[in-house]
Amino acid sequence: MSTPINSPILVTGATGKQGGAVVRALLQAGRPVRAMTRDPHSAAAQALAAQGVEVVKGDFNDAASLDGAFAGVDGVFSMQMGSHPGDPDTEIVTGKALIEAAGRAGVDTVVHTSVARAGDQKNFVGWDEGRWEPLYWDNKAAVIDMVKAKGFRHWTILKPAMIMQNLVPPMVESMYPSLRERGRFETAIEPDTGIDWISAEDIGAFAAAAFAEPARFHGHEIDLAADTFTLPEVAAKISGATGKSVSAITLSKEEALAQPYGELGYRHESWNNVEGYKVDIEAAGSWGVPLTTLDQFIEQNRDKFVIG
Repeated sequence: MSTPINSPILVTGATGKQGGAVVRALLQAGRPVRAMTRDPHSAAAQALAAQGVEVVKGDFNDAASLDGAFAGVDGVFSMQMGSHPGDPDTEIVTGKALIEAAGRAGVDTVVHTSVARAGDQKNFVGWDEGRWEPLYWDNKAAVIDMVKAKGFRHWTILKPAMIMQNLVPPMVESMYPSLRERGRFETAIEPDTGIDWISAEDIGAFAAAAFAEPARFHGHEIDLAADTFTLPEVAAKISGATGKSVSAITLSKEEALAQPYGELGYRHESWNNVEGYKVDIEAAGSWGVPLTTLDQFIEQNRDKFVIG
């Protein structure tokens, strides 16, 4: 049974790529949307308000402000930034604050976005030897467990793989700066390593579907990807769409460690060679939510690519 569409959905991270996609999908479905921000007067917040979004002030470190933001909402889209050694606590602190506030408000449906393989990290090759970054995976899994344990009437966990929007500004600047600077992917990812890709717009569509049919989606952790392609294949697709030369090279460990993200970046990139997201794409497509292929995304965004 579908829920009434007159109760607002609170979207956190509404100015980001996933939260923004959720806002657009909900508005398209005719659902009232409330966005929480620390500064409702910011340009990004005002842009949301111009779309018909109710923008409210809320701070994860201020329980009273959260209670005000959560009052009267039917559902919450939850997302937190991933943890790393430079910021080991924020994801857990904000995740717990959000989940506790949602519980106090009696929220019916929580849709939480995480990452594919979160919760499976103890099965990674070399996990016990400390081969991969534990904070990132353990904190992701911990917030998922908090959502599941809180006792919400309906909950859904979305677990996206690599997000296609990382290929274009603004995310490409941090994910693949060499694409803009030299027209090529320079990573520790091997040329034959397949990467699972999902568009942020599809994450938004799945969230909107879960809010529309909470009983059907309840209790599911859904891995999300639409395609699997290697970086050389992705480079060829971008080159074909833009008419610009794009290539992909694999850095040695020493070269990767010399990059700005150093050890952390090397672990993240080389993880793809050993483990990867391993999304069952057929299962992702079985929910009846249309998925955007990488070819479609590149064509739709062909003018946004910045290639050196």
